[in-house]
Amino acid sequence: MQLGKVVKSNSHCDYVVQLNDEMGVQAPPSPEDYGFGCFVKLETEKRHWAVGLIYNSQLFNPNFLNSGPRLSSEPDPIFTPDLINETRVLLGTVLIGTMERQDDGLYGQHGIPSIVVPVNTPVYKMTESEIHCFHLSQEGRPQFRYYSHLLRAGGAFASQLTHQVLEALIKSDFFTGPDQRALQILCKELSWKNTMGAIR
Repeated sequence: MQLGKVVKSNSHCDYVVQLNDEMGVQAPPSPEDYGFGCFVKLETEKRHWAVGLIYNSQLFNPNFLNSGPRLSSEPDPIFTPDLINETRVLLGTVLIGTMERQDDGLYGQHGIPSIVVPVNTPVYKMTESEIHCFHLSQEGRPQFRYYSHLLRAGGAFASQLTHQVLEALIKSDFFTGPDQRALQILCKELSWKNTMGAIR
């Protein structure tokens, strides 16, 4: 499902996505489709650009604190036919890697993508299958190599975001055996750090 498009960037790995709404598409995404920690892919029909995680959301309303005169609470469409709703939902997205293709399928390349994603690039919610492929190395082994990058670049809620991703990966059964136990240890350690940080 397409969520929206890239409208700006705050840094090389921090992008802002404008969410599609009913003014632009017939079936806009529901709130469950673009929640905190949602995996997304930035790509067109011709090229894949990056994989990211939604780490923040902002509501943009140009009418907020508008001190101009108001005639009524609701505009009359007969007298204001061109009045457009300019409210927007903006999604902060941190890039965590790319999807690469090889003969027998897809795998993930974790880290900061080297290329710059163009403005207006479509952004899609990733499927469970795509998320699974992203967490496989070129050799087909489970991987989770963006842990430290996410803690540094995930915004004000980086620790909570990383913990949520770890919990989701543990529940997904993408990882088994020693790899699963390693994720559980990371998750417990991060939970302990979050608890101690809150106490301090």
